[in-house]
Parts: sequence; C-alpha cells; structure tokens
Amino acid sequence: MSASAYRYMARSFRQTLGDEGSELRHERLLTWRRQGTVTRLEHPTRLDRARALGFRAKGGFVLVRVRVRRGGQRKREIIAGRRPKHKGVARMTLKKSLRRIAEERAQKHYPNLEVLNSYWVGEDGKQKFFEIILVDPAAPEVVADRQIGWIAAPVQKGRVFRGLTSSGRESRGLRWKGKGAERFRPSYQRNRRDIRRTQRKVIP
Repeated sequence: MSASAYRYMARSFRQTLGDEGSELRHERLLTWRRQGTVTRLEHPTRLDRARALGFRAKGGFVLVRVRVRRGGQRKREIIAGRRPKHKGVARMTLKKSLRRIAEERAQKHYPNLEVLNSYWVGEDGKQKFFEIILVDPAAPEVVADRQIGWIAAPVQKGRVFRGLTSSGRESRGLRWKGKGAERFRPSYQRNRRDIRRTQRKVIP
C-alpha cells in the first residue's frame, strides 16, 4: 500500500529534528524567538498532527504558537540563615506540564475561544514551543458541524482551566491505559489514602 501524504509530512518533520535538518530547525527557532509569546498562525507547522487532533481549515478554527520557559520554578535564594534543605529553592517543580501552561496562556489571550488540543513543535535550551488549536463556539460553521459542535455546549466553557483537555487529563492522572489504570482514580489523594489504609492492616 502507498503511504498517505500525512505520513510523508510526519517523516519530513522528523528529519528536521536530526542532523540533516539542523539548519532549518535553527532558522525556525531564531524566527520564533523574535516573535511574541502568543503568535497567531495562518498554517500549522505540523499539518498531519494538527489534522489528527481536530484542526480544520475553515471558519471558527484559530491556530496559535505559544512560547513557554523550560524548567521548574526559579526562586531567589534566601539570604537569612537556614538549612539548605529548608530554603525551598531547589526541586521546586510544577505539577502542571508546560504544554498545559501553554494552553492556558492561549486561552487567556483569546477568552472568547475554547482550546481544543495542542502539540509540540520545537524547543531550545531555554524555551519550548507549542501550537494550540482554538475553536470559536459561536461560529456558525462550528455549531453546524457534527464532529466539533459539542464544544459549543455551555459545559465546555473554560475547559482548559478545569483540566478537560488532553494535557489536562494527563496531569490529573486520567490518561493511564491498560493494567493499573485504576491506580490514579478518582484522584492522587484518594489513591494515597487507600494505600495507607492497606498498609495499616495487619496481615495474619
């Protein structure tokens, strides 16, 4: 069977990540660094990935690229005397993923739209770049579409802030599949309590 056009697109993007596409990747990152934190795009960088996640080239769909700083929280070191362990400077990592943070920033920039999904497009030593798919729930093309019309429902308002996107569900521990998928449901706290109760029981 012959490969589809999207498979060739995915293959060409993977080539830009290696030594062969280093020049193109370098030029892209230079251009992206000069642009704003949230930049609206006319065409997706990875068309195959955008289409797989629900993007359509018609009215009501907006595509933006968001830049997020890499690494955990950076805090100033405390001058007063404390044990290094209690300074609270090192190992201050976020529970949210950088992809989820990028989606929230795009939502704040476009409050009248809703985040559908997102995907990674590049990174350097200091920043990561994600492309976010936004949908206008009031657009007639979206309301009349059977595949995407569900996002116009009132219950989808502010879905990115409630962890309803793909990256949000992953942060909440709801993307586990296969064996052990029940370990993180309904929540991390509930799972931790159940483990403690099991450990307290005396096994005869």
